[in-house]
Amino acid sequence: MNVLIAGGSGLLGRALTRSLLADNHKVWMLTRSPERAVLPLGAVALGWDGRTANGWGHIVNEMDAVVNLAGLNMASWPWTESRKQAFWNSRIWAGQAVADAIRSATQRPRVLIQASGINFYGLRGEAADESTPRGDDFLSRLAAAWEFSSRQVEDWGVRRVVIRTAVVLSRENILMKLMEIPVQLFFGGRLGSGEQYLPWIHSADHVAAMRFLLDHERARGPFNLIAPESSTNAEFTRALARVMRRPYWFHVPAWLMRLPLGEMSMMILEGRRSVPRKLIETGYQFKFPALESALADLYRNGK
Repeated sequence: MNVLIAGGSGLLGRALTRSLLADNHKVWMLTRSPERAVLPLGAVALGWDGRTANGWGHIVNEMDAVVNLAGLNMASWPWTESRKQAFWNSRIWAGQAVADAIRSATQRPRVLIQASGINFYGLRGEAADESTPRGDDFLSRLAAAWEFSSRQVEDWGVRRVVIRTAVVLSRENILMKLMEIPVQLFFGGRLGSGEQYLPWIHSADHVAAMRFLLDHERARGPFNLIAPESSTNAEFTRALARVMRRPYWFHVPAWLMRLPLGEMSMMILEGRRSVPRKLIETGYQFKFPALESALADLYRNGK
């Protein structure tokens, strides 16, 4: 299978690329600086400007699948108005460029996987599944616009899957590092009220779920990429402290998180319970459905 990945140089793209290459698939990755890109061995780098199909769109004719993960990392700090606009532009322009390339192709790919976020549903409310309407905060609107940026490919006969991704458990994840630091320094404890949900998925499950959705011909529309075991921030931090063999005792008040992080603190201080209903119904089997075993795999096995 030939696969083109936009945003392939990020955490999720690199992991997916390594998995595909290990199974003898061929991977092309769109990157702004192909001459400096550090890619998994065997991947081919293609230069792009992040907003048009100029210079690379023709390669889509040779692709069986396209994966669009492109977008400025939300852990980029601080969230000034210009940076929030950059979050928006980097996602919408990339999605539209991918759609334009597919529209112009004489031989279109069979499937497009379009990235999105679990915050599509908003930061508060009852447990959300794929049928839950979107929320109305900044992150919800951003996720909805990101999804819509490539919607037109469905009109051209391309199967489209939207992955609404939770916090990916990986030692390379910047958000994970932020949550890990106080635990590492023996100040582990709940952040804010601790009652907010922290949706998560192990990086191995994130890759495996994307591979599953690429191959599953009946998979269409949105899928929550989130582990089936729900956890609050307090439960998450307590489990992390146990795995890292550190105490769980220090409460970090919300105002102290907001002081350095500003609006970005909502990613840690607020969260809504969500469930992977469609993924389970479609037949995906989680490798790490439970939080503590997922964290143990990362921290005790040195991943």
